[in-house]
Amino acid sequence: MSDADRPDGKLYPDMEAALADFSDGASLMVGGFGLSGNPENAIAEIARRRPRNLTVISNNCGNQGRGLAVLLRQRQIRKCICSFIGGNPDLQEQLLAGELEVELNPQGTLAERIRAGGAGIGGFFTPTGVGTAVADGKEERTLDGKRMIFETALTADFAILRAYQADPFGNLRFYGTSRNFSPLMAMAARVSVVEVEHFVPLGAIPAEDVHLPGVFVKRLVQGRSYENLIEQLTTRPRPNP
Repeated sequence: MSDADRPDGKLYPDMEAALADFSDGASLMVGGFGLSGNPENAIAEIARRRPRNLTVISNNCGNQGRGLAVLLRQRQIRKCICSFIGGNPDLQEQLLAGELEVELNPQGTLAERIRAGGAGIGGFFTPTGVGTAVADGKEERTLDGKRMIFETALTADFAILRAYQADPFGNLRFYGTSRNFSPLMAMAARVSVVEVEHFVPLGAIPAEDVHLPGVFVKRLVQGRSYENLIEQLTTRPRPNP
C-alpha cells in the first residue's frame, strides 16, 4: 500500500511500519547536528533491521559510539557524505582501514548541495574549496573574476528527521538549531520519515511558524523515550563544590 492509499493519512503506528520498505543499498539523509536533534527512534530501528551498504548524508556520522555511529559499528554504512568527522573514532578507523568511503564537504557546501537537490537544480558553482583537495576532479570556471568549482546536488531515497511539533497534515516545527539541515533534507528525499515529539491539532501551528510545509512530509511517527545526548569534552577535572 502506498502512502497516498493509507486510510489514516501520514501517521504510522511505529517506526517499524514507517521504515518497512527501507532496504540494503538505500541512500539516507539524517537530520541533527552531532548528537543533538538526532532522530533517535529511526536510527534505532535501522540498527535493529541491519540493512547493509548504506549511503548516509549527514553533517557528521554520529559521535562517541552514539547516534549514527551505531550503524558504523555494525558495518551497515558503505559511504558517508558529511562535513565533520572529528570525535568519531569509528568513522576514522574504518576510513583509514579502507572499509568506508568518505566524501568530505565544507559545511555550507553540504547544505547547499542538499538544498539544490530539493529544488531540482543539478548543481552550482562556488568559490569554496578552490585550490584544495575539495576541488579535485571537479569542473572549474572563472565567474565575475573569481575561480569557482562545480558542486553537484544531493538527493536520497529516505530522510529521517526529528521534529518538535507536527499537525496531522505534517506541517512541522523544529526545536532550536535542530532545524538546520532538516527542512532541506525532507525536500531532497523521495520519502521523508519524521518522528515527532508533540502532535498538535491542524491549525495550531501559525502559518508563519511552519518551518516545513507538510507537502514535503510522507510519514509521521510519535517519538518516544529520547535520551537527548550531548557531546562533552572534559579537559580538566571539575573542582569540588
